[in-house]
Amino acid sequence: MFSVSVKSYAKVNLSLNISGVQGGYHAIDSVVANIDLYDTVRARARKDRLVNVYMRGRGSEQIPPEQNHAVRAGEAFVAAFGTFGADIEIDKDIPIGAGLGGSSADAAGVLNALAKLYKVEDREALKALADGLGSDTGYMLGGGFARLSGRGTRVQPLASPRRYDMLLFLPASPVSTAACYRRYDAAPDPLRADSARLASALQAGDFAGVAANVYNALQRPACELNPEVAAALAAAASFSPAAHAVTGSGSAVFALFESEELCRWAHSRWKGKMCARVVHTLVPGERRRGLPNPFVLVQEEPDAEKRRKDGREKS
Repeated sequence: MFSVSVKSYAKVNLSLNISGVQGGYHAIDSVVANIDLYDTVRARARKDRLVNVYMRGRGSEQIPPEQNHAVRAGEAFVAAFGTFGADIEIDKDIPIGAGLGGSSADAAGVLNALAKLYKVEDREALKALADGLGSDTGYMLGGGFARLSGRGTRVQPLASPRRYDMLLFLPASPVSTAACYRRYDAAPDPLRADSARLASALQAGDFAGVAANVYNALQRPACELNPEVAAALAAAASFSPAAHAVTGSGSAVFALFESEELCRWAHSRWKGKMCARVVHTLVPGERRRGLPNPFVLVQEEPDAEKRRKDGREKS
């Protein structure tokens, strides 16, 4: 049997505005970036149409299959493209409930892995499939720097001439995204980030302009729901970074530094019990060429090609 292995990366929200509700979903305006924290997705072809997903790490073993976006992604792929199924293994390093897009990364990783496994090259169809699975899953298919709008399915890719170094604080307990949005709806934040200015600063390599526009409308409700988030923000602020904020609906907090050296200095001085990791964004110069997804590294077994002829189900 043949297989592929995919790295599916986490994201941080450099800005996150909420502009209302559309069709039962919150409309957002957010500038996002991938960071070098990832889950590994491995897919092996089956001879039937079943999709089996095995999770390891970060407590993912306890996720019920009916609530697992990776399972939904695999089943949706098989139904949409008429392929055989797959046995899928996911090794998680992205914390659950941290606002880092771990669930969406897993779903996107499954779609990217199966697309490579079964030679599906229709990226528009994959994007449409991903959008039906989760608000930012379509973005996670390609990753990089981007501005998301609507319910997160409208993706405007952004170029950046530089990378950004961060110290990521990871509270032990998660934040419920649904509860965070409900708390926000009860008391909306009148402040807003200038995502357009942040996007322009990113593309110009203007570090000060990026830092000046870091903002998250869900930060206050995340702190109210989980005191560890407030503690993480205080820890980040103690090192006087250029900017710091919650990502997504929490619980993770990032501190943005002007250089990797400053970031590693802060990490070396951190003596608290909360986990902290040095991470950086992924920039165009780090992409692999010749892959449908520039942020996904794919490996096949050497004899995969000769077996692929049996990979697609005959109708």
